[in-house]
Amino acid sequence: MSEIFRQAGLEDAERLREVIHEAYALIRELKLHWPAANAGLAQIRDNIAQNECYVLEVNGTIVATITLSKTDQITKETGLPFVKWFAVHPSEQGKGYGDKLLTWMEQSVIRDKLGAPAVTLGTAEKHPWLLPMYKRRGYESIRTVDPGNGDGIMHLLRKVVNPALFAHSRQS
Repeated sequence: MSEIFRQAGLEDAERLREVIHEAYALIRELKLHWPAANAGLAQIRDNIAQNECYVLEVNGTIVATITLSKTDQITKETGLPFVKWFAVHPSEQGKGYGDKLLTWMEQSVIRDKLGAPAVTLGTAEKHPWLLPMYKRRGYESIRTVDPGNGDGIMHLLRKVVNPALFAHSRQS
């Protein structure tokens, strides 16, 4: 089995639209106002062009994706990278691909490439399994907000990926 982690290109937009659309079905059912949940091909292409969109490809097929945002307010506020649009195609869920891609992102991109001490992401409290999943992975809630749009309580989560650098950054 061949597994490749790589940055997505515009030629991947069609498959990414399929992966994200299928993976975010529950987000639409919960009526969460997440841009990725209803993203069309143009938004997918914009995401690839404006951010760092990564994929896990298994035997030549993209099975999972995650985006390192380059344009969000959270990075400006926290000074930490923010990841979004994390999705695993439903036919590939339960095989560990999401765990592999998120771990690769945390270590290879956030810690090693960017040299950042931690990473952030956001999720909704009303989603039945995302918040507990991220907490099991070592993420902690550092801020909650109700955006007033029907999403309910949203959590900004942080995971330390370089403890020594994180401790040093807190002393400065």
